[in-house]
Amino acid sequence: MGATGATGNALLHSLLALGHPVRALTRTPHQPIPGATGAHRPPVEVQYADATDPRSLRTAFEGAGQLFLAMANSPAQVELETRVIDVAAQAGIGHIVKVSAPAAEPDSPVAISRGHHAVEEHLRASGLAHTILRPYAFMQNLLRLAPTLARGVILGTMGDAPCNYVDCRDIGDVAAAALTSPGVAGGTYTLTGPEAVSHPELASRISTLSGRQIRYVDLAPDELRDHLVRNAHMPTWLADHVTEIQQLAITRPEIPTTTVSDILGRPPRTLDAFLYEHPTPFRRQGAA
Repeated sequence: MGATGATGNALLHSLLALGHPVRALTRTPHQPIPGATGAHRPPVEVQYADATDPRSLRTAFEGAGQLFLAMANSPAQVELETRVIDVAAQAGIGHIVKVSAPAAEPDSPVAISRGHHAVEEHLRASGLAHTILRPYAFMQNLLRLAPTLARGVILGTMGDAPCNYVDCRDIGDVAAAALTSPGVAGGTYTLTGPEAVSHPELASRISTLSGRQIRYVDLAPDELRDHLVRNAHMPTWLADHVTEIQQLAITRPEIPTTTVSDILGRPPRTLDAFLYEHPTPFRRQGAA
């Protein structure tokens, strides 16, 4: 589930590269899924599934042995993911790989992380074999900085605290290993890139790549939340989430793990490589 999302689509590519059969589930099967078309052997099955519709889940899970569960964060996430787990258990799914979050604890200061903890507990109680992935900030989400980068700024509320970034393609590769390698399945893994980078350092690196002066502006939590709601048009719950995770980075300094390299036998993708890979908005057009 989540074949059109950043991590789910990365996993789709990883499984196809390994030659494994895969069923891509989506609420919009009439729309193309990146990577799902082409002369794949075996071919990709694309099927409708909606977590609000248990009947569609039962149909989608029929004949499948394992499930990758990655749903967008939302206030309804606990309700939807626990329903998916229950239907999967009834349908005979044997193993679930769930994308969770750091600080997935019952008393976490991040509301979304408390929700992930509740889903993790439900998954454990289900009796299903399971693997839990707890990735830090997706590098791909940095592409959303484009509007403020156009004004020469990055806004945040984490001071000079370091932030762990991880490329979604590495998450997909780890998920593929969990689904295909018995030695990986069954663990709980915290996933990061090779370094933690502060917002001021991120601004400096983008300045170097783009040839434009980018500065980091540190706001009070309420100021950032207000900006995200008024100017970025985020729903209140999401603005709260962004603010909470940035504040958590101050109270719990983020340190990279070696998990990606331990599982995959290669180093994780770097932040610099990701920034360079995306000319818009991170570097000068035509720069070598």
